[in-house]
Amino acid sequence: MAEARTVRGPVPVDQLGATLMHEHVFVLGAEMRQNYPDYPNRWDEDERIADAVDKLRQCKARGVDTIVDPTVIGLGRYLPRIQRINEQVDINIVVATGVYTYDEVPIQFHHTGPGLLFDAPEPMVDLFVTDIREGIADTGVRAAFLKCAIDERGLTPGVERVMRAVAQAHVETGAPITVHTSVHNQSGLVAQKVLAEEGVDLTKVVIGHSGDSTDLDYLRAIADAGSYLGMDRFGLDVLLPFEQRVDTVAELAKRGYAEKMVLSHDASCFIDWFPEESKVAAVPNWIYTHISDDVLPALRERGVTEDQITTMLVENPRRYFSA
Repeated sequence: MAEARTVRGPVPVDQLGATLMHEHVFVLGAEMRQNYPDYPNRWDEDERIADAVDKLRQCKARGVDTIVDPTVIGLGRYLPRIQRINEQVDINIVVATGVYTYDEVPIQFHHTGPGLLFDAPEPMVDLFVTDIREGIADTGVRAAFLKCAIDERGLTPGVERVMRAVAQAHVETGAPITVHTSVHNQSGLVAQKVLAEEGVDLTKVVIGHSGDSTDLDYLRAIADAGSYLGMDRFGLDVLLPFEQRVDTVAELAKRGYAEKMVLSHDASCFIDWFPEESKVAAVPNWIYTHISDDVLPALRERGVTEDQITTMLVENPRRYFSA
């Protein structure tokens, strides 16, 4: 039986249960927090950990067994804090390796790599592979999947470099991939093209944030090429209203695509990108429990069956993490 690596150790994939495939525990800028701890929100380590434990317990109480957290370099990944939280809540947390950028690579990679000032094999590949095979830093926690991004700026040289490094690490390890994308320039198709050029198995790829689109032709093209559609921003109604998100999932399920969709919110216990009060006012449903409380009942009302819901929440994540 294949196993998924979690913060608390390996879990057989058939025991992952109901899984939210794209959530963050924390999204933080370490330098900002260390130098401006009150901007844009006050940071207190113990308070934030207690709050995260409470929010994850609420998620678990709704029947969610696993959250998949694609917080990587660029989003504030720090595993000791996640370990401390996971000691206090009975939920599987699956973590990632990779780099999150819409444009350039982090400065630490600018001058080292193929054809650069310090000509060497791509250093990101070795770092990602080490995270997967040996563990992240000295935590003992092994990454279970890879993460990269492509957004409105498209395939910049830095974005392409990270994406190809992620692809090469996938080919070496077999770890699946999640890609942050923008639906507005159909960058999911661009990501599939680049990943396929590197030999990636597209059935092991989630094209994230596909749920921001109602373009069925675009979404079906991604799914028909083999990848999962990340219908993973429920609660971000400012980007696409609730009814349209639910209608799109229901229509795709009706057309036979339940086996190519995964569900989530892209929410977090704490994110330092916005003032907290403003975020709550603008997107009050951008929380871990929205799918359980609101989305699933709405899908059922639209004719989505229990089998299809189980497929999206349980079976597809299990297949994704199966070697």
